[in-house]
Amino acid sequence: MTRVHDMGGRFGDGRVTPEGEEAPVFAEDWHGRALAVTLAAGFLGQWNIDVSRHAREKLSPKDYARFSYYEKWISGLADLLVEKGVLTAEDFSGQGANDPHPLASRVLKAESVSAALAKGGPADRPSNEPVLFEVGQSVRTLHPAANRLVDGGHTRLPIYAAGAKGRILRLHGTHVLPDSNAHGLGEAPEPLYAVVFAASELWADSEHPQDEVVLDLWQSYLEPL
Repeated sequence: MTRVHDMGGRFGDGRVTPEGEEAPVFAEDWHGRALAVTLAAGFLGQWNIDVSRHAREKLSPKDYARFSYYEKWISGLADLLVEKGVLTAEDFSGQGANDPHPLASRVLKAESVSAALAKGGPADRPSNEPVLFEVGQSVRTLHPAANRLVDGGHTRLPIYAAGAKGRILRLHGTHVLPDSNAHGLGEAPEPLYAVVFAASELWADSEHPQDEVVLDLWQSYLEPL
């Protein structure tokens, strides 16, 4: 099934026009607030980054197509807050209870923001999964690009790279598998590789056929040639 958010390499969406170096970090003041509240809500500990990504992917196709970047963020967050029981629909309409929230003690305070962001959220984990591929080895990505654990679920294998031939450029170690982590099935860490593809392998009419594209892909996305 084609996922509305999986737009890479798709025709018909218009030219991508990069902003200049002088462009502000946030085009609108509320963009920064949308990012801040999304990060702060994540520190409540009710979901992980893959769950958050999947929440944005699950927006209705109509809304996803018309929303701007940060509208997608704030809408996905609103859905997630209700889905996880952190807030209710009544809270968003101003009709919710005024009692102290049970998660109030987990609020990310202003003086803690710099340290929290500097710490980051590393996704590397130890794993018992054997490393199946070596640097320089030829591989093919699975086709179709889909979550093999949950029908219609989150995956980081883009549609434009499904069934493509590439070669292993680097092993990054073992990392949390998004396809599992986004659906409460555990972190399921496995080897993560940088895989290089010829542009002509990904697109029939690539602008620069000699270009190469490097994707970070989990081991379960790949098969040997």
